[in-house]
Amino acid sequence: MDGDFRSDFVREPGALKQHPALVLNADYRPLSYYPLSLWSWQEAVKAAWLDRVDIVAEYDEFVHSPSTTIRMPSVVVLKDYVKPQKRVAFTRFNLFLRDQFRCQYCGAKGDLTFDHVVPRAAGGVTSWENVVAACSPCNLKKGSKSLHRAGMSLRRPPRRPGAEEMRNTGRKFPPNHLHESWMDFLYWDAELDA
Repeated sequence: MDGDFRSDFVREPGALKQHPALVLNADYRPLSYYPLSLWSWQEAVKAAWLDRVDIVAEYDEFVHSPSTTIRMPSVVVLKDYVKPQKRVAFTRFNLFLRDQFRCQYCGAKGDLTFDHVVPRAAGGVTSWENVVAACSPCNLKKGSKSLHRAGMSLRRPPRRPGAEEMRNTGRKFPPNHLHESWMDFLYWDAELDA
């Protein structure tokens, strides 16, 4: 009996990925573009129930409780403004995003690692200004040599990115699935072509 109840209650892992809700800040901009700020439908319903968000778009599917039936939220807006971070954290993901998921030596996509332009063995530090995304073959070719000694050059010199620059770069890499109800909220603040 106890096991039957539990198996009915526990959802399949894939169910959490169905019907995500786009989360917008109080100014109607996504909290982040890459990764796109999404909540599971369960989190969105809970936030709406606790009056922390307004629902501005919904899916056609409904969710039921013993006393209530509501449509699943597809876009929610926070009631309180969350101030965006000005400092970009130095993480592997953000490094790859800054370099647009391309090797900074040959331009290849995929199978990326990172490389110290000035090798650590030569006193190079792990920082925005000295680390770039690199494919494995280029990283192996360069090894602990200088760029000149390895006969290689950079496509762009490494530098610390700004928060706005990272948000704009993130827009170039939309997730695999974009629900049509999200489109009006994703790119409304992008500069229009003249």
